[in-house]
Amino acid sequence: MSKSPPSASDALAHATAEDLRALIGTLRRRLREEARAGDFTPSQIQVLHLLERDGPATVAGLARALDVRPQSMGETLTVLKAAGAVSGAPDPNDGRQTVLSLTPAFRQKVKASRAAREDWLYRAIQSRFTAAEQQQLATGVELLKRLVAP
Repeated sequence: MSKSPPSASDALAHATAEDLRALIGTLRRRLREEARAGDFTPSQIQVLHLLERDGPATVAGLARALDVRPQSMGETLTVLKAAGAVSGAPDPNDGRQTVLSLTPAFRQKVKASRAAREDWLYRAIQSRFTAAEQQQLATGVELLKRLVAP
């Protein structure tokens, strides 16, 4: 049985998906360049994002959330503590455990990094697009939100 050729709509959707994937990778790299948040590994960044998003956690909780061994998480946290990004305090419910959280100084660094990325995007949008194109971009962002919505 022969396969029918893809429709024009299918071909467009495939090409759009390919272009979007590549574009998002380029945009992520560019935003990282603007962030200047430090030289953290991807696994360290995952821990930092988790602590920022979900709040304080134990080593075991972080290890479970990221599906790694507690020993591996301990190594990651040692580096983050040494960098001044994470601090620990005794768990009020279990004195044998430590609750880890982002340090106030690192929270400020995250806030400044986020502001730098948003500022770069704002300036790029303002300088590279006409008002009509900015409206098209805003519509595209709304479509992308629908794309990733559950």
